Amino acid sequence: MAKDLSKIAKQKKIKYFLISFVDLFGILRSKLVPAEAIKEMQKNGAGFAGFATWLDMSPADADMFAIPDPDSLIQLPWKKEVGWLASDLWMNGKPVEASPRVMLKNQIKRLSKNNMILKSGVECEYFLINPEGTAISDSRDTQSKPCYDQSALMRQYDLIKEICDCMLKMGWNPYQNDHEDANGQFEMNWDYTDCLNTADRHVFFKFMVKTIAEKNGLRATFMPKPFENLTGNGCHAHISLWTGSRNLFLDKGDKLGLTRLAYNFLGGVLNSAEALSSFFNPTINSYRRIDAPTTASGATWSPSRISYTGNNRTHMIRVPDPGRFELRLMDGSSNPYLLQAGIIAAGIDGMEKKRDPGQPLFVNMYTDGENYPNIKKLPSDLEEALEHLSKSEVLLNALGEKNITSYLKLKNQEIENFNQNEKFSKEDSITTWEKLNTLDC
Repeated sequence: MAKDLSKIAKQKKIKYFLISFVDLFGILRSKLVPAEAIKEMQKNGAGFAGFATWLDMSPADADMFAIPDPDSLIQLPWKKEVGWLASDLWMNGKPVEASPRVMLKNQIKRLSKNNMILKSGVECEYFLINPEGTAISDSRDTQSKPCYDQSALMRQYDLIKEICDCMLKMGWNPYQNDHEDANGQFEMNWDYTDCLNTADRHVFFKFMVKTIAEKNGLRATFMPKPFENLTGNGCHAHISLWTGSRNLFLDKGDKLGLTRLAYNFLGGVLNSAEALSSFFNPTINSYRRIDAPTTASGATWSPSRISYTGNNRTHMIRVPDPGRFELRLMDGSSNPYLLQAGIIAAGIDGMEKKRDPGQPLFVNMYTDGENYPNIKKLPSDLEEALEHLSKSEVLLNALGEKNITSYLKLKNQEIENFNQNEKFSKEDSITTWEKLNTLDC
């Protein structure tokens, strides 16, 4: 039986609920609902006009309704009178198939038919910048190799502590916070869990970090490449498949600690990597991070080719420990739900087709990648990634041709809008259009 949000509101002294959903571009949309009205909203949902968001709808379409998932409830640690809820979109009595959370839940159902669940964790990198978005917030953070710099980390202690304290209160089990490879860049890690829970938390984490940064007079950005000379914001995902308490990826007798099923799943991700880039690197700015020139620290830490290895961060996929792999392709602008849905769709294809990823490659891809011309390069821009998506039978069949068509239509409109306003080159400075449209992604 579903939790009664009206009763929970009284117990927890919640006065308002944010009924939220994420559109195809990963934008968080919400309505603020008084607790007195939540009973009706839990039953019938909060109404939205789909055309007013990044969903492929027209002004003539009927209202869509965001029906909150009570299991997703998060009481804002910094404003306890407000509860946040992830929602599923419905229209005309049916789920909106092109809404990202519904797309993920449909992929989860496919796995459940074989009594499998995907467990995942994400590593969300972000910059702390000035409110104008023109520079990092800490003018003393200038080292050429600032990663793990204790002084720069501790100068942001109050802000970092507030975010980590929130995660502790919410039961996410955060276990480390660090200064990342770029000046002004940070990462905070918390426990992995089932992929829907991870996606909901990913959405909330971005909202939380931005909100707490603003409280402290700063601005947080997950933009893939806000500064051309600094390492970009990645969003790496750690992946494993489970049945009950058994990790289906774990084989202690294998040299990398992976089962044949895990290799097949990994092979599916490699096979669809070019098309998946349209979800994992969904902005024009994303392709300043992929195969970028060397940064001030000496390395971009982002992949350029479709390859896998052991514990080596120069590849698209690394296997750091037995029983899981890390996918390093995604950036900070990736849609949390499409990120997980894309992994499952490609992984299921790999398992069904028994796709062989080949042998792992134990080389430095940054220095030796050109010596392996048979290993494909990742798309060089969003247009190329969308072209691969349009031809991907794997993703078209798994995620729905109509849904993919909608995504392609909206993304191509975005490219057209960019082309009307700016010209793009990886060698040029980051454009005003990119900052206006991606800095708050």
